[in-house]
Amino acid sequence: QVQLVESGGGLVQPGGSLRLSCVASGSIFRISTMGWYRQAPGKQRESVATITRGGSTNYADFVKGRFTISRDNAKNTVSLQMNSLKPEDTAVYYCNAVVRVLTTPAGPDYNYWGQGTQVTVSS
Repeated sequence: QVQLVESGGGLVQPGGSLRLSCVASGSIFRISTMGWYRQAPGKQRESVATITRGGSTNYADFVKGRFTISRDNAKNTVSLQMNSLKPEDTAVYYCNAVVRVLTTPAGPDYNYWGQGTQVTVSS
């Protein structure tokens, strides 16, 4: 019913920048919180940054001051600007959206994930 598609991953040198984007499509009535999560090899998936529909943001301590999350409610998109990248930022990054679908506009909300995009920080 709802699809999330990420783009923008790749290989970058330490200190470099990347911008991740995610677009949600399908039977969407409204999207509340959107966010980015990441999973490194051998580790659990962790939250990187989230943003509410009203624009309130929350960042993991390890990205504060380096990453910026933003969204466009009209286009159902969320982006993550990543600056001053470090090797420890290497992971698969996943887009997440909490969605109310057209068939049940009164709720409940459903949690959707993208397929992930690889970010590798290495010299």
